[in-house]
Amino acid sequence: MDALLAFAATLVSLRLAAELIRRWRARRTPELAAWSASLGAYAIASGALTWGAAAGWSEAPFRLYYLCGGLLTAALLGAGSLLRVGQRWVASVALLYTGLAVGIAAVEPLTEPVSGTGIPAAQDHLDFLPTRLLAIAGNSLGTIAALGVALLTLRQRPLGNGLIFAGVAVAAIGTALAGLGEAGTALFAAAAAVLLYGGFVTPPRR
Repeated sequence: MDALLAFAATLVSLRLAAELIRRWRARRTPELAAWSASLGAYAIASGALTWGAAAGWSEAPFRLYYLCGGLLTAALLGAGSLLRVGQRWVASVALLYTGLAVGIAAVEPLTEPVSGTGIPAAQDHLDFLPTRLLAIAGNSLGTIAALGVALLTLRQRPLGNGLIFAGVAVAAIGTALAGLGEAGTALFAAAAAVLLYGGFVTPPRR
């Protein structure tokens, strides 16, 4: 059941990421590109969750889960929000950060082998420097940027920004309640993806 729910969350996130890519291809706005990448990373993290739930956790699904869920999703979400308000310099920073995150997640040695059936805790397998520190920075700055822009533009987009607030909150709760296992985390992931997508595509108030 855990693997089935995680797979369903993966399909939901992939479908919404694909719809954002379609909208980006039609409009070519940079925020849609960043948000597409954010939801795409979220979908890959859900896929890694499915992998771990179905076959047991090992190094490969753990690295993929931590890279896409722990390092990229929130950072790219915040980059999209800043791009939406005209901060074009963020695109170069986001690309640099993404390359750094991929490199570190791929080569950082594990302090302990990954095994078992529960979602592995990062502190049990990764050193604080550089991987966990980078994740803390990316998540914190990305979340602050997303919520800050949503708050500043709340009057123009009350519904859309409200959905973004809700999506960020649901994603954070799902991460905090990792003890619920793959199934519980997957349900929160799917709900957060739907809320964030709604926030991205809801038009501003006329």
